[in-house]
Amino acid sequence: MRIISTTKLKQFSVKHPQSGAQLNLIVKEFKTEFFENVNQIKQCFPYISVLKDNRIVMNVHGNDYRLVLWINYGAQVALVKFIGTHAEYDKIDANKV
Repeated sequence: MRIISTTKLKQFSVKHPQSGAQLNLIVKEFKTEFFENVNQIKQCFPYISVLKDNRIVMNVHGNDYRLVLWINYGAQVALVKFIGTHAEYDKIDANKV
């Protein structure tokens, strides 16, 4: 599966260096896996939250940051919808970003 908008993740990790290692791990894991459904993602990342419309929320760096991805399983792509601090995440509607 390919993550679209990895530039957003790289820019975020420059601003928040402590997030970089885990974001790189997430990108690497998505590149090497073929996820057919959210349950398979949960096997690799057990602490994700599942939202509607094929969206997931991932905790990054001990829940300091949040990553929202929209997944298209058929096309094997994940689109970065949001990356930010937990406080920034609390101000958005993750189902609509």
